[in-house]
Amino acid sequence: MNIFEHYLHIITKLVSDNKHDLKLTNLKDLKNVNLEVPPNHFNFDLSTNISLVLAKSNNLKPNDLAAELKDLILNNITHFYKIDIAGPGFLNIKLSKEGMISNINKIFEKKEIYGSKKSDGFYNIEFVSANPTGPMHVGHCRGAIFGDVLSNLLLFNGNRVVKEYYINDYGNQIHNFVKSVYLRLREIKFNEKFVIKENLYPGEYIKEIAKNIIKKNKELNIDNFDKSFEILKKLSLENSMSLIKNDLKQLGIVHDNFFSETELVEKNLVKRTVNQLQSENYVEDGYLDPPKGELSENWKKTKRLIFKSKLFGDDTDRALQKNDGTWTYFANDVAYHADKINRKFKNLINILGADHTGYITRISAAVSALSKNKVKLNCKVCQLVKLYKNGKPFKMSKRAGDFISVQDLLNEVNKDSIRFMMLNRSNDVELDFDFDKIKEKTKDNPVFYVQYAYARINSIIRTIKRNLDDKISINDNSFSPNDYEEKILRKIFEWPKVIESASYKFEPHKIPFYLYELSTLFHSYWSKGNEDKNFRFIENGKIKRKESLIFLYLIAIVIKNGMKILGVSLHEKM
Repeated sequence: MNIFEHYLHIITKLVSDNKHDLKLTNLKDLKNVNLEVPPNHFNFDLSTNISLVLAKSNNLKPNDLAAELKDLILNNITHFYKIDIAGPGFLNIKLSKEGMISNINKIFEKKEIYGSKKSDGFYNIEFVSANPTGPMHVGHCRGAIFGDVLSNLLLFNGNRVVKEYYINDYGNQIHNFVKSVYLRLREIKFNEKFVIKENLYPGEYIKEIAKNIIKKNKELNIDNFDKSFEILKKLSLENSMSLIKNDLKQLGIVHDNFFSETELVEKNLVKRTVNQLQSENYVEDGYLDPPKGELSENWKKTKRLIFKSKLFGDDTDRALQKNDGTWTYFANDVAYHADKINRKFKNLINILGADHTGYITRISAAVSALSKNKVKLNCKVCQLVKLYKNGKPFKMSKRAGDFISVQDLLNEVNKDSIRFMMLNRSNDVELDFDFDKIKEKTKDNPVFYVQYAYARINSIIRTIKRNLDDKISINDNSFSPNDYEEKILRKIFEWPKVIESASYKFEPHKIPFYLYELSTLFHSYWSKGNEDKNFRFIENGKIKRKESLIFLYLIAIVIKNGMKILGVSLHEKM
């Protein structure tokens, strides 16, 4: 239930039905009319630009048209009782008592899904996809939570979503990882010294993987690396992915599907995908231009298969083969996305790390070519996270080798704080994660402030011996909210608009922002009761005003729905 959509439809139909009386000969711009939340300094519930939009296309004066529209709307829509003309012709609208009651009761009827916008999309959301060479680090954490919450948000709106992890288990990095495990196995079994060399993995977790392999595979032959590579690769990856899945689980994240790059290569999906693109004249044998900044005479021209990426908006064509004729990482990735398209997904979303920005245009071009522009790929880049403790950068752990692990993070703060705070800024800007602030029980700690609002509401509900699961509605016209409650009601009505915007733009950070603002309004109302007994919720163990009870239930509904999307727990007591 979105009051902005609902009333916009009623207003535009009313205007269309009365176009002759309003002297409107051109209604083509009616689609550009909006109904929004008015600025805070206006004491109104809704605001529309309809007068400005239609006046321009009909050569009328906006304020004159606004005056006519004001009378027309007030005479025909009983849910409105006051309209003011503001500025160059905006109409600011105040809901009538009937309008408020009707909309509040609709929220109570659909409380579990209040805010959702019915959709039927089919999404593949690929996120994390960390190289399976060890436990997750903080750089993965932000993208992991972003992808999980975005999935929850789309599911809340009724979409089908598959949360997917692409396992990069093919290539040189995996060879070096398995070699590191092999050397640790030799160190444990034969007391051979592990010599740290370039490209090997020195972290303590490699020792733990090796110990676990020995414990479960006592007859394993490790006399020769090449001969034991395939079995060691399998065992090493199983242990590494177990670490990653455990990290994800502790963050509250469970993927629906894990897709192996090795399997993709072994099933010859790359060759088949390249053949498909060749048949459509999107791949050719050719030569790449030298990279920008490199002199032509220093560039070794090698004939190879090239994807015509420039046909789809990329700034250059892209190699599908290396100099030795083997497939590039890009070729494997193109085949992976071809598989997604073949699985009938209509919407693909990739959550990428900060160092993958330059990769977006080429893979988007590939998806356009493979799907004949029928499948949409959206790539969201999560920028870096900077950790601080005691005012200083948080140092890395020795266990991880050269990065700060998710376990380091979880040892400092709980899952709820991590999930909420990783979304406390837009994904496309860097995030400062301050452990000291997150542990504070103050307004400066957003997750605490929202959880505390819900706990306070529960405290009141317990005191009056009621339950937040009770069925509730407004049954008479004596409903009369005070100024604090009117501000809260406007914020409550705004919730579906926040969900719509966050979903459409794939910006889940808008949800914690909104929840913090709503909680701030509630805490201000609570504090007013400490200053003035007329604003207290309870007197002699009973609720003072039934309006207050209504608003407590409304706030609780929205906080519960919002925190469920964020995957953050709520507490009845704090």
